[in-house]
Amino acid sequence: MAVVCPECDNPLEIDTDDIEEGDIIQCDECGTDLEVVSSDPLQLAAVDEEGYDDEDDDFSGDDDDEEDDE
Repeated sequence: MAVVCPECDNPLEIDTDDIEEGDIIQCDECGTDLEVVSSDPLQLAAVDEEGYDDEDDDFSGDDDDEEDDE
């Protein structure tokens, strides 16, 4: 089955009979590690050392950005 890398849009040909949810594959174009988050339909998510690479999550607890609110 064909799917694109979520990081570089490189088309990847993946045999769905050889993978299952939770497997990690690597994009041969950009080298990003991709986790199979769903096998039907096939969906991939980029992962980093700590898990999914989700730029929207900020768990630092740093509220310095909100000091200007009055």
